[in-house]
Amino acid sequence: MNPVCDLINIKYPIVQGGMGNISNAPLTAAVSNTGGLGTLGCGTMTPEEVELKILETKKLTDQPFAINIALGVTPHVKELVKLVIDHDIPVVSLSAGNPAPFIPVFHEHGIKVMTLVASVKHAKKAEEAGADILVAEGYEAAGINSNLELTTFTLVPQIAENVSVPVIAAGGIGDGKGLSAALMLGANGVQMGTRLIATQEAPFHIHYKQKLLDDNGTGTVIVGRSVGQVRRILKTPYAERLHDLERVGMSQDDYRTLTSEDHHCKGALEGDLENGFLNGGQVCGLIQDVPTVQQLLTGMMNEATQQVAKAKELLNINLTS
Repeated sequence: MNPVCDLINIKYPIVQGGMGNISNAPLTAAVSNTGGLGTLGCGTMTPEEVELKILETKKLTDQPFAINIALGVTPHVKELVKLVIDHDIPVVSLSAGNPAPFIPVFHEHGIKVMTLVASVKHAKKAEEAGADILVAEGYEAAGINSNLELTTFTLVPQIAENVSVPVIAAGGIGDGKGLSAALMLGANGVQMGTRLIATQEAPFHIHYKQKLLDDNGTGTVIVGRSVGQVRRILKTPYAERLHDLERVGMSQDDYRTLTSEDHHCKGALEGDLENGFLNGGQVCGLIQDVPTVQQLLTGMMNEATQQVAKAKELLNINLTS
């Protein structure tokens, strides 16, 4: 039995990452309907905007889905917490801030809490605070990232060995090989964002999906190091502009403005690559098609099973030789 699947009542140990203001009901519902855990990210949206997306998602699925609250990003934390409770959302993921004050509140209402962590220190604190599941995210991942810049391959086993709650691996995962590798590293499941952009149900601009398809594995860039706010995005004219501004010196306030959800939506939803950016993880080098969500998730499960069998065969060969 898989502890992640058992805990949050899903079929496949595959979770959709929060996508901020570009989160949407069709993709979230498709992930949940297939057997994973779909997620709506709140980003900087108003509670009213988030509520509309919750209601739309509920029309499209009767399966569990999660709400992601980026604590250090949204100005509406208290209202969003209440929204999750009022709508009986079974799972909430907390990121970009200290989850400790909010975990007991969610637990009072039977809501499971996932927290994003990027080091053993953070993981232990989150476990002590009562987190039900930890999402260990390496800096291969898209979007806002940890300044520690630890890779998924090194981060996941460190965290898995130092906590007793289930761990989900995130960053650089987009196929069955990545899923099986995460399990071998000690994780109980995976979280994906970039790979789900390139699916048929994802209502993002064709320019976004095409950039992922065209990537050769080196199509992402890190911005924000100069101001201590790391973000991984796809290489575009706007990304080049951000780099140029960083080189000559950019204030933290200017950086926040230029990487706001407004510019995120311009790139992802409008396809305006001159005035908006595209979040993208290093997994983009693995993306070569645009399947349905069902094809992607079931294909991952089948491939992961095959990879585990292959690994067993190779180990037997080595042990008996």
